[in-house]
Amino acid sequence: MPWGRRLLTIEFNLCYKSLTSQKSALGGSGEGYAPLEWNMHFRNTLKLAFCLLILAALSVSRLAAQHLTLEGQTGGFLTPTAYVVDTEKGHFFSHPAVGYHFIDANSVIGDIQTFSIEEGFANRAEAGYTRSVHWTGDSAMFSGLWNYSGMNLINGKVVALKESTGGEWVPGIAVGGVLRWDDHFVSGAANKALTGTDKSYTNGDVYVAVTKTWAKPPVPFLLNLGWKATNATIFGIGGQSTRFGGRFFGGLGIPLPIGHGIVAVPSAGFTQEPKTSVNLNTLLNAALYRCEALLACNPASYPLMSAHLPTTLDYAVRVTQREHPHFSFDIGVGQVAGNIGSIYVQNPNFNPAVPANGPPIVAVPVNLQARHVVGMGLSYRY
Repeated sequence: MPWGRRLLTIEFNLCYKSLTSQKSALGGSGEGYAPLEWNMHFRNTLKLAFCLLILAALSVSRLAAQHLTLEGQTGGFLTPTAYVVDTEKGHFFSHPAVGYHFIDANSVIGDIQTFSIEEGFANRAEAGYTRSVHWTGDSAMFSGLWNYSGMNLINGKVVALKESTGGEWVPGIAVGGVLRWDDHFVSGAANKALTGTDKSYTNGDVYVAVTKTWAKPPVPFLLNLGWKATNATIFGIGGQSTRFGGRFFGGLGIPLPIGHGIVAVPSAGFTQEPKTSVNLNTLLNAALYRCEALLACNPASYPLMSAHLPTTLDYAVRVTQREHPHFSFDIGVGQVAGNIGSIYVQNPNFNPAVPANGPPIVAVPVNLQARHVVGMGLSYRY
């Protein structure tokens, strides 16, 4: 039996004996023992929690890093970590890791699938390719901004500092980048609506990730914090941002053993987003500009509209093998974007002779209905 598994068995047996011995000490559950019984139940609950944390610490100590993000890097569901695809000792090239992710956002944005392949190099670097495939959403008014088949991505990452170098509290540090092309989403579609010409955009990220896995009691965890310079909005799904700017991202996961060598890792993550996308604010005000050009609208009566995209949040559970993991399964919920602003549209009932019908243009909320989207992911390393 491997040493890690033997340790796990010993700890489980000790915890079990401790709990059962306390139960037998009660000698029964008569009415006169109620205060003692409640006290023992409370103590047993504390012991059980402590034992679970001990088991979790043992389970996380062997977890490798070959779980792929939505865009193909090693990391959480959305954000990259300072780890790379695991390479066997004495080898330069790893076995390739492949990934599949699906996000159900069909109300407006549309469903998104990604297919990824990633290769590691001597536990120091990784590189890969991802194809993002898109299905058009159901909104007659707004889904046209995503009426495209998808885009292409490549990524790369280099470990600048390996975890625990010089001390057990030292985190791993990695630098990496993502390049996306054939991105027509939002910015390209808005350009087509405004000028009649469709446009493809290329955007990317350059990032630094700092990651620490702590495998000891009282609470084992995986903590990841990073910063990226990007000109993409919502990983390119929201189009091209108006400038290249810095944004923070991060996440926290707690590994919990669930038996048979399997570990579940509940986690939460965040990614700051640029406030808006190229051409989006112009599209929101296009009807106002036309109305002003026809001298039918007083500019002082209509404030200019601008989009505001919130921070992307994700809450997921990853299920994977405890020792030398070759697969992982992720399922979770993402908070992407709800009401991001308003757009001016023509009032179909407008009649200058009938003021009661309202003004020539009206503001309509832009609700992307993506504050509670469900996603899942599968990763496998050969």
